[in-house]
Amino acid sequence: MRNDVRKLRTEHGWTQVQFAEALGVSRQTVNALETGRYDPSLPLAFRVSTLFSAPIETIFFPDENDAPPTGGKR
Repeated sequence: MRNDVRKLRTEHGWTQVQFAEALGVSRQTVNALETGRYDPSLPLAFRVSTLFSAPIETIFFPDENDAPPTGGKR
């Protein structure tokens, strides 16, 4: 899954530590999100969405390796 977390966080002027504290996660989790090494749980994605006042689908989006939306065959 790809995301715009780093771009949005920097646009808001937040450090990784500040953003992590607002989300209730570690700075390492924020770093893993930003580098694409970690896909957030749905509750965490909602918290990110709320902090940025943006719909989840404008922050997180599938990449070519993700399953199709139907979860079925390609």
